Amino acid sequence: MGPCPATAIAQVEAGTITRWEELDVGWGDARNTGSERAHHARVARFIKEHHVETVLVDHMGDDMLRILARMGVTVHLGASGDARQAVKLIAGESGRREPAQGVSDQADRISDG
Repeated sequence: MGPCPATAIAQVEAGTITRWEELDVGWGDARNTGSERAHHARVARFIKEHHVETVLVDHMGDDMLRILARMGVTVHLGASGDARQAVKLIAGESGRREPAQGVSDQADRISDG
């Protein structure tokens, strides 16, 4: 959730992506112009405003991990490659039956920044 220019919000129901929205977030640019604390606040606000329950990322710092844990957000580290495929994989593993909102680290690809 660090220096990514875009992210995607996916809604998953019964293991199927039912909604996919790509958003330009500019977190890389914003992170370079403010403190790490301000960056974490922006990300946390985004997570809350979009009712995100699960985050898929390649990596995340300890401070951000703690913030999301306090918010009750599940974080899956080590995601890479195609973001939709990563969401489908996690959705299938979780066996969720109810709708879930999630965010990937990049709109179409998950990379290390």
